[in-house]
Amino acid sequence: MTLKEKGEKIFHLLDTHSSDKIEFLEFRSPFELLISVILSAQTTDISVNRVTPLLFETYPTALDLSLGNLELVEKIIHSTGFYKNKARNIIGASKSLVENFNSIVPFDMDSLLTIPGIGRKSANVIIGRFSHPGAIIVDTHFMRVVHRLGLVSKKDPYTIEMEIKELIEEKKQYRFSMIVNLHGRRVCFSRTPSCKTCILSHLCDYLMVTGISTNG
Repeated sequence: MTLKEKGEKIFHLLDTHSSDKIEFLEFRSPFELLISVILSAQTTDISVNRVTPLLFETYPTALDLSLGNLELVEKIIHSTGFYKNKARNIIGASKSLVENFNSIVPFDMDSLLTIPGIGRKSANVIIGRFSHPGAIIVDTHFMRVVHRLGLVSKKDPYTIEMEIKELIEEKKQYRFSMIVNLHGRRVCFSRTPSCKTCILSHLCDYLMVTGISTNG
């Protein structure tokens, strides 16, 4: 079985066993998703979803947040961690939207990468959700699962993104990112993966290496 064939089998199994709509962050617009993605760095989506209602009630638009009070923004997002840097980034991102993009979130990689706090992972979240299905989102959950499955050989996020793009059809890439991420959150945990209940166990290199039994 080639890696492409393996990737297709993994996609089919996870796609079949996942809900049609998968969202980890709560948002109502591209602007809210962009800010939420910046806040999600090095914290959980749950912690971000706790602070964004007040943040967007206080600053509902890019213009509002671009003029926001730094200390107040820090106070609102404090619980997400690294709040000083994140506050500067989300205010800076809002200023960038206002000054460079007429307050409209761009949907292309080159433009998104000019916005403070946005890297390739975050850009792919936005592109995949709003613009184009050809987007691979390489976060910690995704990296862990594709490594254990033996789909990639490197640990560099950009290299992983490029390797997966060669294996998964473009029209399936965003969906693949989301269902793999979900699998990492629900089954393929970092410390104690639930291999005995995993629908991918027969395709997993991690099991072969560790010798974990799925019987009993």
